[in-house]
Order: sequence, then C-alpha cells, then structure tokens
Amino acid sequence: MRNQYSDQFKLQVVQQYLDGDDGLEVVAHHLGLDYSMIRRWVEQYREHGPSGLRRTRHHYSPAFKREVLERMWRDGLSIRQTEALFDIRAAGAIGRWERQYHSGGLIALEPKRTGRRPMPQKPPSPPPEPPSDGERSHEELLEELAYLRAENAYLKKLDALTREKWATTRGKKPKPSKG
Repeated sequence: MRNQYSDQFKLQVVQQYLDGDDGLEVVAHHLGLDYSMIRRWVEQYREHGPSGLRRTRHHYSPAFKREVLERMWRDGLSIRQTEALFDIRAAGAIGRWERQYHSGGLIALEPKRTGRRPMPQKPPSPPPEPPSDGERSHEELLEELAYLRAENAYLKKLDALTREKWATTRGKKPKPSKG
C-alpha cells in the first residue's frame, strides 16, 4: 500500500531541504523517507512551484506520451528531469512508456482495458417450431408415445420411492404402490 502524503507535508519537507544545509539523504533519514521521493518533490517544486506538489490523476494520450519521450531523447534528459518538466507525478510512468514504445511503437502506448472483457453477445435464436401432429409420420408419433410412457413410468416410480422413504421416517408402514 502506498503512503499518500499531504500537499502541505510535501511542501514542508521541500522547504526544510531547501532552507537547510543538509543533503537529501540526511533529510530523508531524519524524516524516515526515501531520498529519491524527496528529490522528486524538490524537482517538481522547482519546476512548477507549490502546485507541482499537488496530487493529480491524469490519463495521457499516446501522442502526449510520444512527445514526452521524444523530448527526453532529443534533449538527453533523465526520466526524473522529464517527469518534473512535464509535471508527470506518477513515479515510473515515463520508464514504462519508454519500454512500451520500444516493444510495440505508438500503438503500445494506447491505454489498456482493465478487468474482464465482455463476452460477445449472440442473438438468441428462436427454438425451431415443432411440426404439428398432422405433419408427423406414424413412426414419429409412436416414438414420442413410447418416450412419454417411459417418462410417466419413471415419475410414478420416483413418487412411490419418495412416499416409501417419507413413511419409514415417520414410522408408518408404507402403502403399496401401483406401478
């Protein structure tokens, strides 16, 4: 879980570093923070003032990401310098963009959908209309009759077994079944 520091706390840390004679590592150790985080805050503060320390959430377009990468490469800037210059506060975002760009070009910089993909919807097909009894052959009707008789006999036997089990649990003698 990430620690979220208030904007006021970040400003106090930056001012403590800028006003003091101690280096980043000493200030970080004194406050129990990672010195690279303080360095990032100082760079953002120097580039954008107090507003550079505010928390924001941005979704960057692929064109913007490419512009950031090209500027970093053209001017020989470090990732931290580029983050401060473009006010990108997500640590590691530019490095991730660079890897994506090298692996798949501009298309790889497109945002990825998160979560489960929706299943493709197939339109429900209507069940086929059964032919009417007048259109069916004599053999088809006899086959259906045999199926229905078997189904009826099965259900009668199931009913008889259920009644028998129920009667034995109540301590009564079961009635003989007709089936």
